[in-house]
Amino acid sequence: MIESEADTGLWKKRREKRSSLLLMGLCFGIALSGCGKEKETSVSEGVLQENQGEEKMHEIEMKDYVIKYDGKEIFGKLYEPAEEGTYGAVILSHGYNGSHNDFDTECKELARHGYVAYAYDFCGGSVNSKSSLNTTEMTIFTEKKDLLAVFDDIGNLEKVDKKRIFLFGGSQGGLVSALTAAELGSRVKALALYYPALNIPDDWRKNFKEEADIPEVYDFWGMKLGKNFFMSIRDFNTFEHIGEYSGNVLIVYGDKDMVVPFQAMEQAKKTYQNAELIVLNGEGHGFSPDGGKKALSYVLEFLKVQDQ
Repeated sequence: MIESEADTGLWKKRREKRSSLLLMGLCFGIALSGCGKEKETSVSEGVLQENQGEEKMHEIEMKDYVIKYDGKEIFGKLYEPAEEGTYGAVILSHGYNGSHNDFDTECKELARHGYVAYAYDFCGGSVNSKSSLNTTEMTIFTEKKDLLAVFDDIGNLEKVDKKRIFLFGGSQGGLVSALTAAELGSRVKALALYYPALNIPDDWRKNFKEEADIPEVYDFWGMKLGKNFFMSIRDFNTFEHIGEYSGNVLIVYGDKDMVVPFQAMEQAKKTYQNAELIVLNGEGHGFSPDGGKKALSYVLEFLKVQDQ
């Protein structure tokens, strides 16, 4: 584990006190190997309930939720505590060629712990996306516009406290979340990232050394990208922008990650004013079930500390 100099005594003490309880609690709520299955009943599209550890665990409601902006539609799923009240919100952004389903486990646990959680499909962000646009129209910056629209919409929900909106992204969605937080500033309560692909612009500059090398359409990892994806980041330096966000940042990364280099995580830690980097032993780009439980326990603890 690597901790930033900004790591506070409060954060350390609360982590030590709560980490074992969170890990045990997650075993009840996450349907993973060695853990009990969640209890599920039907209310709207589903209500789940578990009682875990020392905290009150909420019944949750889940439903499809579509956001419309600029003639486009963003499809997502909303998870929220069933009880009336006002809650913090977490917006979860998937990685390259992923979908809202990638964060289903995280969203359920966040809602059980008293957060409104929204996971969505980037427009053109996946061959399986239920949102607008073809994949050849997607860029890092169209995804950023999507997230800005999502942020505004979720902030207007009746159950959401506008002063407690968190961004949470993985891989390419982590890069997009970092750039969005830099633009929104203090409107973002805090930022949590799984193996954020902050190296994307650098990698594509290496892969296409000359502008003339960039094709009109390029098939990468089972998804077709348009030329503008590469052109839009050709002169873009991630680290000149993300540090504009001065809030607290948690980065969880695996030491076996073959997609995002550790150097990028170290540079991010140095770039942010208040960041913590946690490295999980033996985990790659995309955590194992056990790694996912550990990572989520750190995120839940991080969010609780921000609310103190």
